[in-house]
Amino acid sequence: MRHFLIFVLGVSLLASLVMWLRYGGGENYDDLTTEPLLSEDSLEEVLSYAEPIGNVAVGPDGRIFFTVHPESRPKGNRLLEWVDKAAVPYPSGAVQPHLFDTVLGVVIDRQNRLWTIDNGNHGFGAARLIGFDLATGKVAHDHEFRKEIAPAGSFLQDLQVSADGQTVFVADASVWRKNPGIIVYDIGKRSARRVLDSHASVSAENYLIRNTVRDMTFAGGIVTLKTGIDGIALDPENEWLYYAAINNSNLFRVRVRDLLDPTLPAGQLESEVDRFSRKPLNDGLSTDLAGNVYITDVEHGAVFRVGQDRNLETLIRSPRIRWADGLSFGPDGWLYLADSAIPEQVLKTKNYIRSKGPYYIFRFRPGASGVPGH
Repeated sequence: MRHFLIFVLGVSLLASLVMWLRYGGGENYDDLTTEPLLSEDSLEEVLSYAEPIGNVAVGPDGRIFFTVHPESRPKGNRLLEWVDKAAVPYPSGAVQPHLFDTVLGVVIDRQNRLWTIDNGNHGFGAARLIGFDLATGKVAHDHEFRKEIAPAGSFLQDLQVSADGQTVFVADASVWRKNPGIIVYDIGKRSARRVLDSHASVSAENYLIRNTVRDMTFAGGIVTLKTGIDGIALDPENEWLYYAAINNSNLFRVRVRDLLDPTLPAGQLESEVDRFSRKPLNDGLSTDLAGNVYITDVEHGAVFRVGQDRNLETLIRSPRIRWADGLSFGPDGWLYLADSAIPEQVLKTKNYIRSKGPYYIFRFRPGASGVPGH
């Protein structure tokens, strides 16, 4: 028995070491925030919900849609529309179980379609892309990704749609597989391919997220949340796709025409990637009509802006924001912010998650007109 216990202890220590080498560690990151350009009073509460919010999409007509974050393991509705100060399941409560499992990313394209991306329980189920015609509420497109596109351990969680409505770009953060990349999906051909797989620009660097609620470590420090490409955003001219990994110090961009070219060798595409600017450890991205990029800060409850001069500035910062997640421009210059409160939900009990509610979507005016849905 003594030898058996020593063996079990040895195996446990070895497994812990392997886990720490692959998933643990992390250095502190600099606080890049400067004096905010906007006062905290500029931040308005749009809605509250009992469960953690995932992402938000706002249409040019002001319709507001949001997902319930799949890491909170919701049992009820996953996609909702805010109607007359109430959260209403979209397109209906009856069809939700047939359409959604772990849906997170949501965006509205210029063809008035609402798109959702479902990671399929980190790729162990079926990752699924669904588009809805907002005029009718009917499913306009439905696609399940093959396993070579969304393998086990993948995490398809954010998306953008090209201006012509023909292509969907999906970010695979690959939290557990550690093989992040961008998926380029041709709607008409129903074909997908992966690009920039595990390239430095889509990968996490060795930083520890020190959120105001808690440090993002688990299992006694053996595992650190280090996430690949998360936020993605198209510029208004549809020339550039901006993107960033949460645990990466840089914001990158790549030309849309290069992403759309299936004959472009992988090495040449990688050489076309442009390191645009420094950034905070972030989640969501958005762009406005002037080409500015908006970047959330998950450590300090802030939103930054970087212009085409590549200078980074803090727009707004608030202790009310627990985890600045998705961004979406709506009408009248409002920029909507989903606060997913990740530290309050990941690997927490349902009772704990409920006790930390409600959860919020905020908005503020950055003094620019944005691209609705971005």
